Amino acid sequence: MLSARSLFQEIIDNDDAFRLFCSIAASGEAQGGWENGRIAALVPESMRALAPRITRHGADEDKHGRIFNALLRKRGLEPVPVPPETDYTMLLEQQGIGLTHEKLRRDEPLTEKDIVVYLAHSRVTEQRAADQMDMLVTHFGDHPELGKAIRMICHDEENHLAYCHEELLRLAAEGHGRTIHRVLRESALAEIKVHRDVSLAVMGRMAGILRWPRAKAGLLTTGIRGVYAYERAGGWHRAINLTMPERRGALDGPAVPAPAF
Repeated sequence: MLSARSLFQEIIDNDDAFRLFCSIAASGEAQGGWENGRIAALVPESMRALAPRITRHGADEDKHGRIFNALLRKRGLEPVPVPPETDYTMLLEQQGIGLTHEKLRRDEPLTEKDIVVYLAHSRVTEQRAADQMDMLVTHFGDHPELGKAIRMICHDEENHLAYCHEELLRLAAEGHGRTIHRVLRESALAEIKVHRDVSLAVMGRMAGILRWPRAKAGLLTTGIRGVYAYERAGGWHRAINLTMPERRGALDGPAVPAPAF
């Protein structure tokens, strides 16, 4: 029977599949770390109070990248190049979502609108990250090799999501509500398409590595497209709702280190 647990177990049990999975994850987290670091450095003077939290967000992402690379090293594996069709961050940028790397490479202060765009985009992508890590913790939180790592990352992703909710609600109260609503909607609709395409690309790569029968690969393709159809029909609204989180000030203070990794 196909299930998220059985599929991921296959990936864990195969070194080549595990190497691809961790390489994709590490690359995405490293990109997120760089982006947040640049945003923190370029925050406009009127929003400088946000800089420490953005810095903390970037430090967490960098830590996650190191954790995935450490999981590879523990098996004696090296990262592999990330196939372009599986690069979630870059594909979102190509859709015009978030702040471009070109803008972030300039030494020019960002605008208040840029920060609103960054937080709204992050609220959408952090929802996906939190959901995926929660699923992994549900099935593999006690796994001897992965459990500690995914529990730590899951906790951080929940903090990131809480931070986005809290800051966006504050900015909405300050008059940015219309922009926040527009960017959330645009980001969510683009994200579900990119997530579908990346999922299909990763599935195709895994199917080749793990030599899945055509019927199995076809069933998974149907499942991925079914998830997209559900999200396109209305499931995407979950990624744009804003509620005050129980975790207030979730990114206050320094990043929690991960000495074991």
